[in-house]
Amino acid sequence: MPLNEFIPLRYRDGARRMALALQHMDRVLIAAHAHPDGDALGSVAAAGYLLRCLGKNFFLYVTPRVPHDLSFMPLPGIQLSALDRLPFTHRSALLLDCGEPHRLGQDLAKCLPQWVTVNIDHHPGGNGMGSMDNWIEPEAAATAQLIAYVALEAGIPLEGELATAIALGLVTDTGGFRHGNTTPDMLRLTALLVENGCHLAALRDQLDNNWTLERMRLWGLLMSRVTVRRQNTIAFCSVSLKDLTVSKATKEDLEGFVEHMRKLRDVRAAALLREDAPGCCKFSLRSSGSVDVRQAAATLGGGGHRNAAGGTLHMSMHEAEESLTTALSQALESGGY
Repeated sequence: MPLNEFIPLRYRDGARRMALALQHMDRVLIAAHAHPDGDALGSVAAAGYLLRCLGKNFFLYVTPRVPHDLSFMPLPGIQLSALDRLPFTHRSALLLDCGEPHRLGQDLAKCLPQWVTVNIDHHPGGNGMGSMDNWIEPEAAATAQLIAYVALEAGIPLEGELATAIALGLVTDTGGFRHGNTTPDMLRLTALLVENGCHLAALRDQLDNNWTLERMRLWGLLMSRVTVRRQNTIAFCSVSLKDLTVSKATKEDLEGFVEHMRKLRDVRAAALLREDAPGCCKFSLRSSGSVDVRQAAATLGGGGHRNAAGGTLHMSMHEAEESLTTALSQALESGGY
């Protein structure tokens, strides 16, 4: 069976366009949003393996660095976190898992108008930022899913490190196949990866069992601080700069905590508020079912998906808590809760 027969019909046109675009690109910068999560890093790695199979010159741009909890993931080619010493004069950029230039980081964002770019993403809310072409599929579980279809269209088997990179994106953005975006299409793709030798159990072991003592101490502190609001339907927790200093933990050590807050009985939405600097707070929102936290995030200048969203608030921690509580309450009311 031709490899492109494994691509669902709804994704075939986009995969064909992207495969054609990549054939015409060379000296490619591959990047996703700054502070990459598993889907962003997995997509960047998978795209690198894909371009390597196509005989293209490329380098990976990961800023500010590869997160410690994802450092086990093998990456192809040259990896850079700054643009001042490039391996060649690049001609084009492949932008992944991101639909807004500012999320790529300030240095890269200001260079984009001068480059030929292709954008592949699964976040809703825009038409893409590619100057050559865009493929935006909000129904896809992960951007890595779309990269897999481009590889299949290009005739490249989903094996080895390419398969592992794709699996990282799928596992991350479906919450380990727990979220509502765990679709039949995504599961069929996962089955193909496993049939080709991808070891999901080993991947989960590397993702789940690499905690530091500092991270465990931070989580213990925060577990005791979680509160519930609005008749127990909203779980809330705030993290100050002092908390990170005292526990000797990093911002990356907070990854996954908001999902655990959702495990509380009767809670329909969870919010984690992190102080990045005085008067500047990052928030992460999670929900399930019909509760649309992207709607809540959008009212505060953020974005994301229906059940996973986030953003930045330029206000005090107390003001941010009140704003988030109000936005989430409205989202719950809209969802019938």
